[in-house]
Amino acid sequence: MLFQKGYMQIYTGNGKGKTTASLGLALRCVGAGGRVFISQFLKDGDYSESAGLGYFGDCVTHETSGCGHFVRGKPSEEDKAKAVEGLERARLAMLSGEYNMVILDEANVAAAIGLIPLESLQQLVAQRPESVELVLTGRDAHPELMDMADLVTRMEEVKHYYRAGVAARVGIEK
Repeated sequence: MLFQKGYMQIYTGNGKGKTTASLGLALRCVGAGGRVFISQFLKDGDYSESAGLGYFGDCVTHETSGCGHFVRGKPSEEDKAKAVEGLERARLAMLSGEYNMVILDEANVAAAIGLIPLESLQQLVAQRPESVELVLTGRDAHPELMDMADLVTRMEEVKHYYRAGVAARVGIEK
């Protein structure tokens, strides 16, 4: 057991760095001999972190829990089904005793847009074993989830080159 006491963390807000912060935690966990399960909602596998996580071997289990595209507008039934299925796999991983850390990337957004039921995410949080560190990322974290968390960090955009027309760059934002 790596952590005698794990905590629940949320990284939210409109600023850059939520996923990056969670991946930094994953790196530290693996560096301390731990195992990490990462489920990414709303993202396909076409992000540099997906390729990079493969270098960790069986220390990191990484999966995407969606249809491979950002959901624009109302999620389809297929989008919802895949996301709910991914949330269930994350819950089982969290309860398995195999992982020290579970990261649900963009889970806050997934709940906010109705991709996964807020109640299901709250139930997962409530089931967290004492020794597991649980990390939720994404904009629009629900106030009730933030109340359940032990740590909440709100990323605030002060200035971003995206506003000057710079597209997401491979190795930095993508």
